[in-house]
Amino acid sequence: MRAESNAFIDVNKRTSIHLMGIGGAGMSGLALLLRAMGHDVSGCDMEDTFYLNRLRQSGVSIEMSHGREHLDVYQPGLIIHTSAIARDHPELIEARKRGIPVARRAEILSAIFNEKKGVGIAGTHGKTTTSSMISFISEFAGGRPTVAIGGELSDIGCNAKLGDGEYMVAELDESDGSFELFRPDVTVVTNVDWDHIDHYPTFDSSVEAFGRFIDGRKPGAPVIICAEDPGASRLIASGAITGAVPYGWGRRWKWGAEDVRMLDGGGSSFTVIKDGTPVGRMSLRLSGEHNVLNALAAFAATDVMGIPFKKAAEALSVFSGAKRRFQAVGEAGDVLVYDDYGHHPREIAATMSAVAGAFKNRPLHVIFQPHRYTRTQALFADFAQVLSGADRIYLLPIYAADETPISGVSSFLIADELCAAGRTDLAVCGDFEEAADLVCENAKPGDIILTIGAGSVEELGGQILRGLEKKAVLTDAAAVSA
Repeated sequence: MRAESNAFIDVNKRTSIHLMGIGGAGMSGLALLLRAMGHDVSGCDMEDTFYLNRLRQSGVSIEMSHGREHLDVYQPGLIIHTSAIARDHPELIEARKRGIPVARRAEILSAIFNEKKGVGIAGTHGKTTTSSMISFISEFAGGRPTVAIGGELSDIGCNAKLGDGEYMVAELDESDGSFELFRPDVTVVTNVDWDHIDHYPTFDSSVEAFGRFIDGRKPGAPVIICAEDPGASRLIASGAITGAVPYGWGRRWKWGAEDVRMLDGGGSSFTVIKDGTPVGRMSLRLSGEHNVLNALAAFAATDVMGIPFKKAAEALSVFSGAKRRFQAVGEAGDVLVYDDYGHHPREIAATMSAVAGAFKNRPLHVIFQPHRYTRTQALFADFAQVLSGADRIYLLPIYAADETPISGVSSFLIADELCAAGRTDLAVCGDFEEAADLVCENAKPGDIILTIGAGSVEELGGQILRGLEKKAVLTDAAAVSA
């Protein structure tokens, strides 16, 4: 069954808008768009985040709590809330009593998106980077797009902006089915995998949802889709997609890549194929085969948008990526520290493969923070299998997000699988301090340290780096005194 919008607000009519859960990547981006459109914007959240600083600089008033009193303080004409906010929250109940319209983020974002020429990027993995690539190419080519993505684009310096061009580029979230509200003019599907277990009980239900999303595009809109992905290829094989633009390896597809090489120290190069013919050699600053596929999706989308390949390739050659996507934290004592947002076994595998390609024969230490109890419960064996490729493994407590703990579900599920497979070079840490101390104690020159997860683990990389710097200073001092 297709999701139906109950948004009943004219997004072009200026009003006061209050966002509950404003501190996340998606909600903060929407707040920036609404602010740029001329609305008076306020918001509330329970925890301070990186994104809130930018909102404050943009003139958005923020309360670090949820409460009915916000309705008196800001007198909003619309309340927008994340899916994590329960419908029976006192602030929402009071808003409805007062006749204030209440809507989810996707309902408002889709109302903005569907009025424009929309480029909608969906997929279980890779959609933030692909959205960032398409946005950057369009900006580089002078397209001045409106942008809404789920992570901060380093090259633009924000996760959302209002442009005066004809296109809007948006990352569309499948986690709660709300991506079905969007009607793209250009549809991109990077892959279809089983995730968000609380919403999709089976892999088949995920595939079916992506099928409905594709069916909801505007008439005649092309579907740029990864032919190498098992889930996406099921949609292609069904024959239900008209206007499919498949991409993948070699010359079998509309867009392809061959002679792919991972470069020492990071980055990649490959030959781009269009309609079976080479159109140019491409160098990316980003590592990993998954980013080669993301680049092909971006080339295909921007080609539909009327941007020549040569201009798109020029843009991607200087593209530095989205934050928290295999992002360098720093170096100390010849130990490199990286951070990544991966929280699904397939994402972790792709990042670890990128590390191996960029830093051949350098030992890899992975510090993983599982994200959500439901995901850990369903995929703990897959996590263990993927993490077994690291030279040393550290597991942090599960980051709950908005979930209630599940009895018997903890990081020890992953650890027990690893131990059963004979791994002894692992530790289950109680907190960041313990993890940082152990990592710094065990790290040696030449090692790669990777913190990975969608929760708060991004804070740990800096803590580890400071510990490594202190260790390096002490080592140097001991060498001098000797």
